[in-house]
Amino acid sequence: MATTKKITKVGGTVPPSSTEKGGGVFVASAENKAKAKQLRLFALLAWIIAMAGQAFAIFKLLHDETLVYLIITIVVILALAITGSYLWKRANRLDPASEKDKFRFFVQNQLGAILGVLAFLPMVILILTSKDMNKQSKGIAGAIAVVALLIAGITGIDFNPPSIEQYTEQIREVELLNNGMDHVYWTKSGSKYHLFSDCSYINTDRTSEIFEGTVPQARELKNITELCSRCRNRSLKEQGMTEEDLKTKLIERLADTIR
Repeated sequence: MATTKKITKVGGTVPPSSTEKGGGVFVASAENKAKAKQLRLFALLAWIIAMAGQAFAIFKLLHDETLVYLIITIVVILALAITGSYLWKRANRLDPASEKDKFRFFVQNQLGAILGVLAFLPMVILILTSKDMNKQSKGIAGAIAVVALLIAGITGIDFNPPSIEQYTEQIREVELLNNGMDHVYWTKSGSKYHLFSDCSYINTDRTSEIFEGTVPQARELKNITELCSRCRNRSLKEQGMTEEDLKTKLIERLADTIR
């Protein structure tokens, strides 16, 4: 049964699998690599301006008479830190790192948290130890700066970081269940991608539009990392496969990839 919902193709077309169907690991397209590079440059620019703002606050605003300007500067630095983290995460979804190099994988995915903290930590220390501010001003400015530091650090953390290996496994699974195609559906408010546009989970009164694209596109645009269980079971039934059959085939595919 076909869906009656509006289906929108992401990017206008559904591109072929990025894993070179049948072998190879996920490789970001040249277009996505270019987009990721641009996003990272903007993210770095936002962080650099945030650091410059911190330097300005340290050298010019740690005085009682400039408390209001100091608070405004802290808010601006926070906005820049959050913006940088958002752009950096978007870039990582377009062009993820490999889990094989654990240090690089950690730094690339958690750089937003690291720089978010560094955008405030020196200033927090200097506010609390300043001899040019009275106790009340220190308390107000210090509390606001600490809260901003925590917000910047937490929003910079990627709690579900993307990786080349994760993309490869997810695409392989979809290909095995979907006649060799990396082709899925999702909604604006959904947390899972689907194999069938008429899946009852995305054909509800709350859904007005269904998006169509690839696993990497679902991850890039909505950070969706999980396949709908109902679509999974339906595909297994239609193909006469069991869960164990799927696991075995997936392991074999991934083993071929490693070789």
